[in-house]
Amino acid sequence: MKKWLVPIISILVIILVIALINVFIVNMSNNEADVADTYVNTQVNATNSENNVSAESNGEYSTVYFTSDISPTGLMNIYNRLEFTPQGNTAIKLSTGEAGGNYYLSPDLIKDLVQSVNGTIVECNTAYGGSRSSTDAHMQVAEDHGFTQIANVDILDAYGYTSLQVPNGKHLTEDLVGKNYENYDSTIVLSHFKGHAMAGFGGAVKNISIGFASSNGKSLIHSAGSSTTGFGGASQDDFLESMAEAALAVSTDKGDDIIYISVMNNLSVDCDCDSNPAEPDMHDIGILASKDPVALDKACVDLVYSSQDGASLIERIESRNGIHTLEYGAQIGLGNLNYELVNIDDGNN
Repeated sequence: MKKWLVPIISILVIILVIALINVFIVNMSNNEADVADTYVNTQVNATNSENNVSAESNGEYSTVYFTSDISPTGLMNIYNRLEFTPQGNTAIKLSTGEAGGNYYLSPDLIKDLVQSVNGTIVECNTAYGGSRSSTDAHMQVAEDHGFTQIANVDILDAYGYTSLQVPNGKHLTEDLVGKNYENYDSTIVLSHFKGHAMAGFGGAVKNISIGFASSNGKSLIHSAGSSTTGFGGASQDDFLESMAEAALAVSTDKGDDIIYISVMNNLSVDCDCDSNPAEPDMHDIGILASKDPVALDKACVDLVYSSQDGASLIERIESRNGIHTLEYGAQIGLGNLNYELVNIDDGNN
């Protein structure tokens, strides 16, 4: 080999080695980039997964408990499933029923629960006249119906009212509740689910809106915020939405210190505020409980719709567009329309 070829070959070998090294480096860089992309995608997917779990746990559905046992024992059992420990003074919000009516919750049914928490039965005066439009007359009805025999009874607006803010209300800026509302730290809402002449049905949402409202507060809700002395002027849907807004004021104020239990018996198309309600024409169903008033009412409505003999009550609900209260309530954050119904009688969902 000629001597002058040696340095040329050496140079070519060096160039080839350098080229191979560059190829190796580029491949390594690409592999590292692929690994990095995979890591980023994995983190994104993990974050999306966490968000999905978070969305489910933050209120896409609520738990509603059910028992077919309409008895003091059944009521205590379903109350215990909520794992609620009242703090301080405990209000038991229910309707004492209009004089002449007889479908309100029986004192014998609720006595054990009320006394187990040392609760005070609370109510507000009506705004439509009748036997409960004044404190003295209202207390007489509570006595006649047996409620004063099982617990103390407090007519919350006996000495006026106090105002609760309505968060971002469309119709109401405030909810006027009985002044003695301020004296209670925890609340158990005991509702008799049934029909209602104006709202379509009465349950947990109505019990904390119309039920907690003072006499002038009831007028404010019925008039969708336009009057504290009369019911007129509001469209049906505006009235229903105002009920949900008033309920949101109470729910927001109480936070975790309020639970809801509804008894589905004596299912008349009329409410306990009627002195001559229509006779029930469907079977008793059970007791339901939840920490979400919208989910609880929706479960009750669904059970009526699934009943073979619920036609009269269904007609009452639909003719008043009653479900709109719950739809609007879900929209403003009062609760969820989606729920999991847990039958505590057999442990099945």
